[in-house]
Amino acid sequence: MRICGLSRQLPLSYISKKTQLANFSVLGDVELVDCLADNLAAKLKRLEFDYLVALEVKIVPLVHGIAKRLGHQKFVVCRKSVKPYMAAPIVLKPLAHFPKHVKPLVIDGKDAQLIKGKKVVVIDTVVSTGVTMRMMKKLLEKVGATPVKLIAVLRQGEQFDHFENLLWLAEIPIFKNDS
Repeated sequence: MRICGLSRQLPLSYISKKTQLANFSVLGDVELVDCLADNLAAKLKRLEFDYLVALEVKIVPLVHGIAKRLGHQKFVVCRKSVKPYMAAPIVLKPLAHFPKHVKPLVIDGKDAQLIKGKKVVVIDTVVSTGVTMRMMKKLLEKVGATPVKLIAVLRQGEQFDHFENLLWLAEIPIFKNDS
């Protein structure tokens, strides 16, 4: 895969007998994180917003890099389960019709207060079905924050919901073996 002028080999994992997905992670890849942070910070430079909100931990190095480049002193990380350090966590459970693998989204109560009434940019590594982004928008509404831009480093497939303010940097295919 090529992204922001860099090439990376992505391992494939089977999600069914005939379908494989490429696994993407920025964890431990300093060159890729710096390149992506430079690219996304440049795209966000003129956008008016108060905080970056990360979806889970594996995107944290990138969000940190973007925040640093934009002069932000703090960003927020949402998790998929309540953690012991959280004070008064706010949980959004998946709707009953969502796939079984979909986890809740959780924001620490103090972070919820921090972004209440603020404009935020949401960042995730991959958007595939759009379920997590949709849930994130609901969680932000619940805490009183306004998402002004949704960012995914990669878009995978075309089965996801349309998001009016979604930005992605590259696409990765879904690999189907019909034999």
